[in-house]
Amino acid sequence: ISSQEMTNVTAVLEFRLLGFSSNPQSQILLFTLFLVLFILTILGNVIIILVVTLEPQLHSPMYKFLKNLSYLEICYTTTVVPKMLANLLAKRKSISFSGCMAQLYCFISLGATECYLLAAMAYDRFLAVCEPLHYPVTMTLESYTRLAVGSWITGVFTGFLPCLMVYRLNFCNSNLIDHFFCDISPLLKLSCSDTAVTEAVIFIISFLVLSSCFLLILFSYLLIILSILKIPSASGKRTTFSTCSSHLMVVTVYYGTMISMYVRPTYNLSSEINKAVSVLYTVVTPLLNPVIYSLRNKAFKKALEKIVLRH
Repeated sequence: ISSQEMTNVTAVLEFRLLGFSSNPQSQILLFTLFLVLFILTILGNVIIILVVTLEPQLHSPMYKFLKNLSYLEICYTTTVVPKMLANLLAKRKSISFSGCMAQLYCFISLGATECYLLAAMAYDRFLAVCEPLHYPVTMTLESYTRLAVGSWITGVFTGFLPCLMVYRLNFCNSNLIDHFFCDISPLLKLSCSDTAVTEAVIFIISFLVLSSCFLLILFSYLLIILSILKIPSASGKRTTFSTCSSHLMVVTVYYGTMISMYVRPTYNLSSEINKAVSVLYTVVTPLLNPVIYSLRNKAFKKALEKIVLRH
C-alpha cells in the first residue's frame, strides 16, 4: 500500500473468527461432535505414550518414534481445537492479534515437525526391513535421539519465517477471518498489503519441506517393497509389510491433505473447502493415528493387554 494509505492503517488488536455456522443449533451439534473427537484424540495418544513407556518390549526406536508422534498429535490438536470449541459456544468469537500469531506459529512448526518425524520413521522402517543385520548397529539410541530431537528443533525453526512474514502484513479493511482458526490462507486473503512475496516464500518453504520429506518416504518405501518382494514365503511378506502398513496409512492421509492445502502458489480455494480440509488434518488425522497404530499392530495390542491385566 502507498504511504498516503499507510496513514489510514490502524493496528488490528483482535480478529473475529467466523467459524462454521451462525446457526446456534448447528454450533451446539458441532461443539458436541468436536469435543468427543478431541477427547478421543487425547485419550488415544495418551494410551500410546503410556503403553510404550510402561512396556519394556516396546522400547525399540520404532515405538519411541511412535511415542514422539503421539506427543506431537496432542500438541497439534490442542493448538487449534480448544479455541475452536470455546468460540462455538461464545457470542463473540474472537482471538487477539498476538494469540492469532502464536496459534499460527505453533500450527506451522508442529506441522513441519510431523513431516520430519514421519520421514525419520520411514528411514527407521527402511533400515529394519532392508538392513536387518545392521539395524541394531545403525539405529542405536544415539541415532534415534539425533533423528527425534533434530525433527523437533528443525520444526521449531521452520515456523519462524512464514509467521514473521504474515506478522508484518497490514490488516486494515476488516478483522473478520472466514475460518475456525488462524491459518495462512484466510489471513493472506484478509490483508490489505501486497501478499505476492509472502505467498511465494510460504509456497517455497511448504514445497521444500513437504516434497523433500515425502520423496524420502517414497524412496524408503520403494526400497522396502522391493525388499519384501524378494521374501519367498507369502506369510513372510505379510508379516514384514504389516510392520510398515500403519505408518504408510498415516503418511498417505497426512501428506494428502497438507499437499493439497499448502503446495500451491495461490491461496484461492473457497473458504468452505479450506475449512473442510483443515478439519481433516487438525481434528481427524490426530485421532486416526492412534487408532491405526493400535488396531493394526499386534505387538502393541499384546502390550496393552498385558498392562491392563497387570493393573
